Amino acid sequence: MQIRTVSGDYIKDLLASGAREDARDMLDYRKISIAPGTMPNAEGSAEVTFGYTKVLAGVKICVGSPMPDKPDEGNLITSAELLPLASELFETGPPSPEAVELARVIDRGIRASGMIDTKALFIAEEKVWDLFIDIYILNYDGNLFDAGTLAAVAALSTARMPKYEDEKVIREGNLGRLKTNNLVTSCTFAKIAENTVLDPDSNEEASMDGRLTIANDENAVRAMQKGLMGGFSPKELESLIDITFDKSKELRGHVARAKGD
Repeated sequence: MQIRTVSGDYIKDLLASGAREDARDMLDYRKISIAPGTMPNAEGSAEVTFGYTKVLAGVKICVGSPMPDKPDEGNLITSAELLPLASELFETGPPSPEAVELARVIDRGIRASGMIDTKALFIAEEKVWDLFIDIYILNYDGNLFDAGTLAAVAALSTARMPKYEDEKVIREGNLGRLKTNNLVTSCTFAKIAENTVLDPDSNEEASMDGRLTIANDENAVRAMQKGLMGGFSPKELESLIDITFDKSKELRGHVARAKGD
């Protein structure tokens, strides 16, 4: 577990001088790595690290029932668990508001991008595939949104699609990959006093006045989530969107390498 204890004033003074605690530029990510296939019993999985932040995503595909208002579509269900081993800030028990927000932000980006065609998860009348994305925080050092989204997308991109034959689910043998469309990624920015940084670590998150997460694919912005009271001007927002499109190329490159493309 990475434990950091520095004052907010120290972080603000450091940023005001044009520096960050780990010597990154203001709009640089930490070192990113993706290890696919870390959960052998899942249809797809990936472990992602952003510096000391470590997130594990698993994809499980099971037969279920469609929603009443979408009888010809499968279901996409995303959950997140903030494990106590990841940080002294996390506790056991029901999902915290932070865990619920994390799952919803990741889910919204994937769903809005059309990365998963839920109509393609239809099996037969009253039978569809339920696609579960489970996010586990193994170590917390800031920016769970981008790390969680990247882990989920990498797990989906490398997942194998089971077959349904003679009322049985077949998970072994010659299985093709789960069909995915647009690869969505997200970029999270922290507003700290007069400065804005990409990929905040835990010290920067503890000092931030505002937070903005922008999810996009190659074609368009698909979702945004703002946190805390600090604001972003229209001009700042336009600039951050441009930065997001540029940085998303780097993030998609990590996924492509994890897939072996």
